[in-house]
Amino acid sequence: MAGWVAKRFWKGVSVAEDAGGFAVLLDGRALRTPAKRPLILPTGPLAEAVADEWRAQEGEVRPGTMPFTRSANSALDKVEPQFDEVAGMLAAYGGTDLLCYRAPAPAALTARQAEAWDPILAWAAEAFGAPLEPTVGVMHRPQPEESLRRLAERVGALSPFQVAAFHDLVAISNSLVLAFGVTEGRLLAEEAWELSRIDETWQVEQWGEDEEAAEIEAARRAAFLQAARFYALCG
Repeated sequence: MAGWVAKRFWKGVSVAEDAGGFAVLLDGRALRTPAKRPLILPTGPLAEAVADEWRAQEGEVRPGTMPFTRSANSALDKVEPQFDEVAGMLAAYGGTDLLCYRAPAPAALTARQAEAWDPILAWAAEAFGAPLEPTVGVMHRPQPEESLRRLAERVGALSPFQVAAFHDLVAISNSLVLAFGVTEGRLLAEEAWELSRIDETWQVEQWGEDEEAAEIEAARRAAFLQAARFYALCG
């Protein structure tokens, strides 16, 4: 059984309204999550995106080619049952946000960080009433408690499906502010990705690109952009 793989057994894939949301049907039978919960999606477009992944499977079922399905399963099986813990973990990134930790040198890098990151911090301060204070170096600097509270409230107001996508936006970028920049429409996902990689881009400019590191970066970029697409389809 070690070599066993799932194979496509269905002929048709469709979407139908169900239980206040949308279900994906394989030959008329609704999909369930790995934990056997009904896979009910919050919007029709998201359900269609999941359905398209199942339509695209030929022969062997390849879970790695089904990121929308994977995120939807995570929303129901992992995020919803422990929503407060997941939301709290993500909100905690506000206390150590990437945009707040600046290099002490060289001057060209510190200038690049300030030019790129200061406007986004200023936007978050105004949009959420949550100013965060940058510091130089890697030593932890406590952020204003009121700012962290307001950011946590924003995270807590998201739906489980939104949090499933938001988790990847935050964890991959190491920035709560950049994630909100994407979800609030202040930044395009590609812009936010580039802003999160300023230090890495600087290193490549100085020392050249490592092929293995470049492959890892490409995979992380794809996951970040995928999370943004999933979030946008949540409604």
